[in-house]
Amino acid sequence: MSHSNAPQEEPAEHVRFAVYLSELEQVADADEADLVSEVLTDPDQIMAQSAVLRHLDRRATDLHHGPAYEPWTESMAQTVIGHPFLTRRLREWSLLRAITLGRPWHQDALLESSDWLQRKAAAGSNADALELLAERGRTKRIRSTARITLQQLRPH
Repeated sequence: MSHSNAPQEEPAEHVRFAVYLSELEQVADADEADLVSEVLTDPDQIMAQSAVLRHLDRRATDLHHGPAYEPWTESMAQTVIGHPFLTRRLREWSLLRAITLGRPWHQDALLESSDWLQRKAAAGSNADALELLAERGRTKRIRSTARITLQQLRPH
């Protein structure tokens, strides 16, 4: 018997991923760390960390320019201990924040960072970061983006 006409059921991990994203979008600040911890107990660690990564990126995007960022990132850093990729992403958001806000940062930290962070910084407005990435960014795309952004920042 052929099942080709039968409706395909969504895999369970896809359903859980969508539910996690929805719950994380709606979570109250006071319950955020508990929910992130709960998601990270899912047996499908790749899916769970992916859901948390999307959440961290969304929240950091909203918060990284303001004063609420630091207490939030401290809370999240404690929550994602034991998950190196998520810990690194939080560190990189903090580095991007320092670069964006003109606070002290180290060239080596930017040069050693992921392509993700270098691409974000290459599209930013910190001339020191742009010059560094235009010359020493990890990929051709990063170097090119930094050069173009620098040219836009300093019209002739």
